[in-house]
Parts: sequence; C-alpha cells; structure tokens
Amino acid sequence: MPTAPHDSNGPDRYGADVLAGDWRGRGRRTIPTVEAERDLVVELAANGFCGAVVAVDRRTVTLEDRRGATRMFPLGHGFLVDGEAVQLVAPAPKAPSGRLRTASGSFAVERADARVALPSRIFVEGRHDAELVEKVWGADLRVEGVVVEYLEGVDVLAEQLDAFRPGPGRRAGILVDHLVPGSKEQRIADAVRRGPHGRHVLVVGHPFVDVWQAVKPARLGREAWPVIPRGTEWKHGVCEAFGWPHADQADIARAWQHVLGRVRGYGDLEPALLGRVEELIDFVTAPREP
Repeated sequence: MPTAPHDSNGPDRYGADVLAGDWRGRGRRTIPTVEAERDLVVELAANGFCGAVVAVDRRTVTLEDRRGATRMFPLGHGFLVDGEAVQLVAPAPKAPSGRLRTASGSFAVERADARVALPSRIFVEGRHDAELVEKVWGADLRVEGVVVEYLEGVDVLAEQLDAFRPGPGRRAGILVDHLVPGSKEQRIADAVRRGPHGRHVLVVGHPFVDVWQAVKPARLGREAWPVIPRGTEWKHGVCEAFGWPHADQADIARAWQHVLGRVRGYGDLEPALLGRVEELIDFVTAPREP
C-alpha cells in the first residue's frame, strides 16, 4: 500500500524526536545554591547532624549544634535547609560603601603609592607573626614605608640588633611572643633595653604562647584555645585538640593557613596584640629625634 504523504501542517504520526533538546537533563532535579551565611541552620543529609553556621571560608563551613559542639565540613552538596537539599557555597563578597578602611581599622589612603622604605624596622619572632601583621596592618605599613622582618626566634635578637645597628633615625621595634614576668623572653628583652642599642629600640610583647592565640577562638568556631601540657609542642598540641592533622610540618603549615584565613581584620584579634603592634608602628614612624 502506498504511504500517504506527510502533511507538514498536521500531527506527526511518528511523534517528536526523543533525542531533541536536553534529553539527558530531562526530569533531573536542580539543587539550589545557598550562601553559607552566619547563623544559617543547616542539616547534613548523610547523618542528620544539625547546626548553625559559625564560620566559613572558601572551602569549608563550620556548624555549631544546640549543645555547642562544632564540626567542620567541605562546602558543596549534601546539606539540607528547611528539609530541602541545597548546595552550600561561600558568601559572595559584599561591595564596600562609604569611606574605606584598612584591615587595621584605619581609613584607607586612596591612590597612594607605597613609600620608599624607612631605615627603621619592625622585627617579629617568626614567619607566622609576620604574616599576621602583614594581613592586618600591611596597607598601613606600606603607606608609612615600614618593613617587617622576622627573626626565626627571639634567641637571636641581640645578634640581629648588632647587625642592624639601631641609631638616630634608625629605630628597631621588636614584637615578642609570651613576654610575661620571669620568662626567657622577658630576660632577653630586659638585656636589650640595658644594652648599647636600648635608646633606639622598643621591645614589646603579648602574653600568648604563640601568635596563633592572638586570633580570637570564636573565629574558628571555638570557645577557647586549648591548654597544652608542658612537654608537648604547642602547635602540634593545638592541632591534636582541634582534631586537625598534625603528623608533620606540612600539616602545621596548613593549620596555620586555616587560622590566618579566618582573620578578616583587627576585630578578629585580641587587644593584647593590637595595642602592641600599634605602639611599634608609632615608635618606628616617629620623627627623628634631634
């Protein structure tokens, strides 16, 4: 029997092409994206853990349950909000408004080039101290022309000062960890003050065992920094107490980057550090004495 010609204006008796369009995505559910804003209540689909967002960075979110326990999870799929599956992402940066401030709280100087470095310097004990000072005060220091150097330990302070040769117009400001009465650091600081460079050197310090402690623990979703027993290397003890990897120095470095990444500005640091750094900046940028 001859086949009737196809009527382009009538119904297609063979039906639509099943491969036309997005046939792979047909019927697939779209999971909405939700920004992990602070205090957002989130549930884990896998085990039912439920908590409010207390911290978030580019890769992880920290949740706190109603008992105060905190747990950290990778951002992405696997979360529920109001019983609906969502993909958690880091909040988008908010556009600044009004006059800008630096991370230290100072008003930003617009369109200002960094000054030629002053002869004076600020010295800190280690790399982590230097990175924290740079993150919070870096913009201010570049405007003032102040360079921050690290000593790799306060034990070499006297040797470094002999090499630096402080003098009129060439001051040295020193930030020391764990500067408390009776400590080794206090004895070294006192010797420097009595020494040949004392007039042109200012040694200040904070009471914390390590500069990590100058970051408010709430920024990590914690109520307090752990107390580490004597004989245990402090950073390793902290990582163990927080459940972070601590097998080698690479683990410690990653832990520090996590801590540093939680710092947004001066409000995330303890006053015991803030005042000392500001004091050092004032000291090394003061006009040259006659």
